[in-house]
Amino acid sequence: MRKVRDEGPLENRDAWLEFIMDEYGERLTKLAYNYVKDWKLAEDIVQDVFIACYRNYDKIDEVISFKSWIYRLAINKSKDVLKSYAFRKVLMNSSMFALFSSKEMSPEKDLLKRSEEEFLSLCVLSLPVKYREVVTLYYYEECSIEEIQGILGVNHNTIKTRLSRGRMKLKKMMERWGYNGEQA
Repeated sequence: MRKVRDEGPLENRDAWLEFIMDEYGERLTKLAYNYVKDWKLAEDIVQDVFIACYRNYDKIDEVISFKSWIYRLAINKSKDVLKSYAFRKVLMNSSMFALFSSKEMSPEKDLLKRSEEEFLSLCVLSLPVKYREVVTLYYYEECSIEEIQGILGVNHNTIKTRLSRGRMKLKKMMERWGYNGEQA
């Protein structure tokens, strides 16, 4: 019987894959979305992550921290997509479209703007990647500094600095848009 860091017994590859898909699917999709800012693309990335997991099933016992490993895999695949020519081409085309589209907010964007929680999420998404990834892992995925260090392979103090600077950038962004943190 196999185990993934004491998360439950697993008897075969298919059951194991189903287990990790249930356990990590939504969180990995949100993590990938934080990089690519496209839900369908994030889902494709996570599908690739699970394919890699399935292919590496026989080597999974060599992994020290499965959570760190699978998060690192999702982050690397997200960064690969960001570097790809096809993604940049689509991004440029959508940017060109935005130049010619209406200056009014779409109903979808207007609805998102109304919710404080979604507003914060939009602010987090607009952070540079190096701040966005630590803020996402720390606050949304509730990873410790040590876990983030294992996932990103970045120095402990660098993570603390990025968290601090990310919080400052978020605060400035929210103040710029008139959000002062008080309930109406």
